[in-house]
Amino acid sequence: MSNPVAPKRIIIAITGATGAIYGVRLLQHLRDIPNLQSHLLISDAGVLNIHQELDLKRKDIEAMADVVHSVRDVGATIASGSFQSDGMIIAPCSMKTLAAVAHGFADNLITRAADVVLKERRRLVLMVRETPFNLAHLRNMTAVTEMGGIVFPPLPNFYHRPASIEDMVDHSLARVLDLFQIEHQLAPRWAGLKESD
Repeated sequence: MSNPVAPKRIIIAITGATGAIYGVRLLQHLRDIPNLQSHLLISDAGVLNIHQELDLKRKDIEAMADVVHSVRDVGATIASGSFQSDGMIIAPCSMKTLAAVAHGFADNLITRAADVVLKERRRLVLMVRETPFNLAHLRNMTAVTEMGGIVFPPLPNFYHRPASIEDMVDHSLARVLDLFQIEHQLAPRWAGLKESD
């Protein structure tokens, strides 16, 4: 008798920075991937941005995830290193959340789960959203990088000639999924420079 393959588990957090579409599109793509389990957290400010930017409610987003956790439930499974996950993506990541992760302030389940991912040497990707960066932002990004996290501002690329906002968002998400070795068809891969006339 063969043992079933354990699902890949990815923790997704949506915080109060602009760019809620990154977290929502990520959930939409992950639910189509077989043998992958998504664990979702949404901060209160994240809920406000989802409504402001996408005209969606918390329940609309929660319906896209396999497991939903309250940010106040610091006793949840994902708060422990014994919970086997493949990592965490904070999309978008507010500067407040970045600062909390950089300084180990595990004051809610988002920052506690990120802390656990870092201490267990798993993959943590922060899709930070702010511009321009001040020195505190840059120092916090450096601190997270030194701890093993990946700071990933979702900057649009244009070499693939995006035709819509979704194309630009999906191109960034494609690179994030690559970091987790998750197969996808979200964006074309670079095929080298075209020959000039």
